[in-house]
Amino acid sequence: MKKSYYVIGGEYADTSFTKPAPGTELEKHGPFTELEAHNFWRSITGQTVDNAMVRYVVKNEDELPDQQFYVVGGEYKDTSFTDMAPDREFEVYGPFQKQQALDFWRGLTSQTIDSATHRYDIVTDPDRTREKQAQEAS
Repeated sequence: MKKSYYVIGGEYADTSFTKPAPGTELEKHGPFTELEAHNFWRSITGQTVDNAMVRYVVKNEDELPDQQFYVVGGEYKDTSFTDMAPDREFEVYGPFQKQQALDFWRGLTSQTIDSATHRYDIVTDPDRTREKQAQEAS
């Protein structure tokens, strides 16, 4: 699956580029392919080259500051990982920031490392994951 990319930025309060200028919000342009995002970035930064307080960056969807991640999965009936084991529910943990999700996933998978029928993934939309699982089961 291809990742989406965004160009994020605008005018900042100072050159530490941590807070937007008073009365402004950061702009978010996209989604783009990686090439489109870099081309858009070149275009928009070329328009603001004379303003040291303006900065734009290209970020992939996993790096967005407002992106939330979930750890999903559980114990499955078999290693096709399509149907949950009898009396088991599809587990959803989160939301987390990316690093928190990865740390939680590592802790969870280390507890089930000896089970071939346990599987956990990190996703951004747990409802879409459940829908896909339901479609595969039917």
